[in-house]
Amino acid sequence: MKKHFETEAIRTQMERSQFAEHSAPLYLTSSFVFEDAEELRAAFADEVDKNIYSRFSNPNTQELTEKICVLEGAEDGVAFSSGMAAVYTSFAALLNSGDHIVSVRSIFGSTHTLFQKYFPKWNIETSYFGADTPKEVEQVIQPNTKIIYIETPTNPGLDILDMEYLSAVAKKNNALLVVDNCFATPYLQQPIAYGADLVIHSATKLIDGQGRVLGGLIVGRKDLISEIRSFFRNSGSALSPFNAWVLSKSLETLAVRLDRHCENALQIAKHLEKQTKISKVKYPFLPNHPQYKIAIKQMLKGGNIITFELKGGIEAGQTFLNKIKMCSLSANLGDTRTIATHPATSTHSKLSNEERAAVGITDGLIRLSIGLENIQDIIEDIDQALEKV
Repeated sequence: MKKHFETEAIRTQMERSQFAEHSAPLYLTSSFVFEDAEELRAAFADEVDKNIYSRFSNPNTQELTEKICVLEGAEDGVAFSSGMAAVYTSFAALLNSGDHIVSVRSIFGSTHTLFQKYFPKWNIETSYFGADTPKEVEQVIQPNTKIIYIETPTNPGLDILDMEYLSAVAKKNNALLVVDNCFATPYLQQPIAYGADLVIHSATKLIDGQGRVLGGLIVGRKDLISEIRSFFRNSGSALSPFNAWVLSKSLETLAVRLDRHCENALQIAKHLEKQTKISKVKYPFLPNHPQYKIAIKQMLKGGNIITFELKGGIEAGQTFLNKIKMCSLSANLGDTRTIATHPATSTHSKLSNEERAAVGITDGLIRLSIGLENIQDIIEDIDQALEKV
């Protein structure tokens, strides 16, 4: 019988050792031993499922990936040292020189840099479509398109992409749909249920949820993960056993944390709509969100990220950050602590003015990652900073 999300996140564990521990132990070892030469040979020939070396596999990384696969409804998965290691490897393992990527225009800055600066060196080009004009995807697909890549919700624009539609387009054109699920996590949405072939996570964000460790994951079709695993084993971007242990533990509280994150975020978004110094508030579960109907179809709740536009541009944005007292100023997100960021001068500052404008990053845009503090304390800090803008 299939268990509920919260139960699977807590009860999916590695087998207990001879010590019958209740909580999964930490396996801080670089390598593993064998009974004899035949077992060693069989392990390297992939004839037996045996840990060889922690760059390849480790009980802690195996538990984490198994748990994410269960929660995402995926066949197989691989854990990485960071979210960007997972993003890079998903393309490097599956693409060849001459292949083509179609991507939503609004993506994480480092992913954009891969597409624009590094992949062209290997004759891999990228075409973009707008999150607000999804039908454009059909216009930019080429015969050599191998991957359609999206974030939903997007960073930092909080646009929502219709995964069922994009999956149908991908299948029609013999391409793969790859979804970065960082902002939603498997608790709020499961892209595979809407047709995604691969799902990527920066586990550094909400999956860890406490700003402690780095980690990344790719889960999806077994045949694709097999190709990715082969590249991963030889490129060295393995997740440490300690970080895997921390992240697996974090998943046990993901649902209860996100319930509070989302509850706080929705109430704060509604509060911000009433502020006269703000021209626009964007949150997936506000009814005025352009893709509200898609959001409530695909997502359980709206997530913990809010964006709003201050009327005074860059000067107003920097003043707001300078006047924050309790909330943190950081480029990270998904923490227990509320974080304020000014994308135009930080996370997306490497983009040109035109590139930022194309993805809705205005000079006065503020991104809030709403934490788990008491909601009144968060609101009071935001309000006192707004008064000084």
